[in-house]
Amino acid sequence: MAQAIYTQTTIAMVWDFDKTLIPGYSQKPIFEEYGIDEARFWREVNGLEDLYRRRDLLVAKDTAYLLHMLSYVREGAMAGLTNSKLVELGARIEMCPGIPDFLPHIQELVASDDRFASHGISVEHYIVSTGIRHLIEGSSVSAHVQKIWANEFVDQPPGPGYDPATHEFEANDGVIAQVGYMIDNTSKTRAIFEINKGPDVEVNARMAEEERKVPIKNMIYIADGPSDVPVFSVVGVNGGRRLGVYQTAEPSNFEGVKQLEDDARVDSIAEANFMQGTQAWRWLTSEVRRIGTRICDDRDRYLAAVKAPAGHIT
Repeated sequence: MAQAIYTQTTIAMVWDFDKTLIPGYSQKPIFEEYGIDEARFWREVNGLEDLYRRRDLLVAKDTAYLLHMLSYVREGAMAGLTNSKLVELGARIEMCPGIPDFLPHIQELVASDDRFASHGISVEHYIVSTGIRHLIEGSSVSAHVQKIWANEFVDQPPGPGYDPATHEFEANDGVIAQVGYMIDNTSKTRAIFEINKGPDVEVNARMAEEERKVPIKNMIYIADGPSDVPVFSVVGVNGGRRLGVYQTAEPSNFEGVKQLEDDARVDSIAEANFMQGTQAWRWLTSEVRRIGTRICDDRDRYLAAVKAPAGHIT
């Protein structure tokens, strides 16, 4: 089937969150608000897998912290924690240098290019994270992204025998009580295909490549470490680009990202600093321009090959 000429002009920049757009972990404002020892909390989380294994039970390593947070809520250490409170706390999250300004900047860079504009090329930003959606939504970066995939808590869960047609929630949100949506480092790849196919298409539906909203070769994935290998792999094998970013405050973070580069799992690495002129800024702007130029070239070749209708003979 011929390539569609009025679609697939979107460049998608897909961002991890913790240690990528922010220098640390997004849950930090929760610990500060409730006076909880952050290091102790994570030690406890890291011990859950072995603890439950002794009872012949399995716990997902990437998302065990969500269950432990609910234990803290239930026992009163995070009393009264609601989704609204998470949004409020998200506003306290510190961003990496250059964020959030870089996101609208790269969109404006593309919009101001006459050739790109003539072909309708645009940049969209997405976040795919194993963090908590309401925290991310409260952060300063959320206004610049099209969609966020992250873990989510629900409140006021209905009890046995409830009627879906008539059940009503209280006007205000309640204390978080259950995990409603869960995403780990492997299921992050599902989000890539949801971006690929578009918001109105079921992710498992059969769909021709030329009909998809954003070809993966039009994507750039930016993340911080080995836990992102599944997404790096999917994006790379389908022709997309991959940037590994690191925090200079943690030498081990650099070593992990450098190993990704040595193993050819990323195309380049840079400090998670997105100020103008930095390595990350230069690489990402260059790659967006490269993808945009390739889209324009492909469309120009296609349009040139379309034969004009025969004229009248006089």
